Amino acid sequence: MTPRLGLMAALPDELAALTAHLQAPTLEQWGGRTFHLGRLSGQPVVLVLSGIGKVASAATAALLCDRYAVSSLIFTGVAGGLAPGVKVGDVVVAQSTLQHDLDVSPLFPRWVVPSSGRSHYAADALLVQVLQAGAQEVLAQAHPALSAFGVTSPRLHTGLIVSGDRFVSTAAESQALRTTLPDALAVDMESASVAQVAADFGRSFAALRSISDRADDLAHVDFPRFLRDVAAPYAHDIVSAALARLAPGP
Repeated sequence: MTPRLGLMAALPDELAALTAHLQAPTLEQWGGRTFHLGRLSGQPVVLVLSGIGKVASAATAALLCDRYAVSSLIFTGVAGGLAPGVKVGDVVVAQSTLQHDLDVSPLFPRWVVPSSGRSHYAADALLVQVLQAGAQEVLAQAHPALSAFGVTSPRLHTGLIVSGDRFVSTAAESQALRTTLPDALAVDMESASVAQVAADFGRSFAALRSISDRADDLAHVDFPRFLRDVAAPYAHDIVSAALARLAPGP
């Protein structure tokens, strides 16, 4: 089987932005999911909707690793900003991930995954580098839709993304996360679980998140419009620019 990159998204709009540009696409159904095989920016890929949350995304990642023998897992989607300088319209590339709702103490320290004995899962250095370069290329260009959200100068951030099975949507929740995990740049519901599966299978991992909200009491405002007009185009443009920087696939 030709080695492929596994590209995952949690929401249909984000996946559709990628599948619309897939070359020589074929579809396969497996495990209740639709896998889109083809080429994107010269790379052989398989695209799939992960579903929302850690269980759904972990199951999807395991299928990509086992059924499709992907060489890498790349997750793209939206997230809530946590760190003070991470604003709506910015892009975060994960350098590492952590499950903020995992706690099996006193058997293990808080956040530690028992099977591995660690809490943080690092992203692959090369994938981080190409996603950073792709994001910088895209963010340097004018994006008319951003003005509707009051965004004029979107920025790229690289660091810790934390994940949990809860949509963080109150100021109190986001403040609690900032207090306990001050290094966290953003919060989502899938990146850390996919990183864990990638590590278990010996695959490289990366995550790219566009900031749709500040994970506070206004997190629901205009989310569908942001997803359609900003996050979905980001997903395609940044991933495509990043893949173009990798060596051509077989």
